[in-house]
Amino acid sequence: MDAMKLLLERASAVKVQEPGPKKEELDAILRSALRAPDHGRLRPWHFIVITGEARARFGNLLAESLRIREPAATPEMLERERHKALRAPAIVVVVARVKPGDKIPDVEQIVSAGAAAEHIMLAAQALAYGAMWRTGAPAYDERVKEGLGLRTDDVIIGFIHIGTPAVVPPELARPQLDDCVTRWQG
Repeated sequence: MDAMKLLLERASAVKVQEPGPKKEELDAILRSALRAPDHGRLRPWHFIVITGEARARFGNLLAESLRIREPAATPEMLERERHKALRAPAIVVVVARVKPGDKIPDVEQIVSAGAAAEHIMLAAQALAYGAMWRTGAPAYDERVKEGLGLRTDDVIIGFIHIGTPAVVPPELARPQLDDCVTRWQG
């Protein structure tokens, strides 16, 4: 796929289904993320791949964290939370492994991991898969981080769901350049 076409037509998937990327394809998608801009060559990104049976275990982790976060959560709410992990054949958890106190500010390390996440989104679409970037309360929940084996200073950038697009995403109105660009003249 032409790079400019990919960039100009990038869209988040609305819903994905099986099949997901094969291991070789997922590895290529992840290798693209390793090319993200990285001030200071800190390589502050880390990726956790959740596929197959591990998705059900991840769903249990999500439901348990919701139960603790919201003690009044109903069984239906817990089941909905559990099911989120089964919405895609593959989930990539993108993590910023921030190195506090480094000469590179934390925000630059987090933005680098965000750029790595966008590379994953673009690479998935280039291989004809759909991808959607999710966050929500689980991304900020210490129990989820602990359950994924992360450190307390790690930052979950997002949960990227990847699979075959189930529907064509609707064309969204995009902002106009004049609404977002100032051409500074000094």
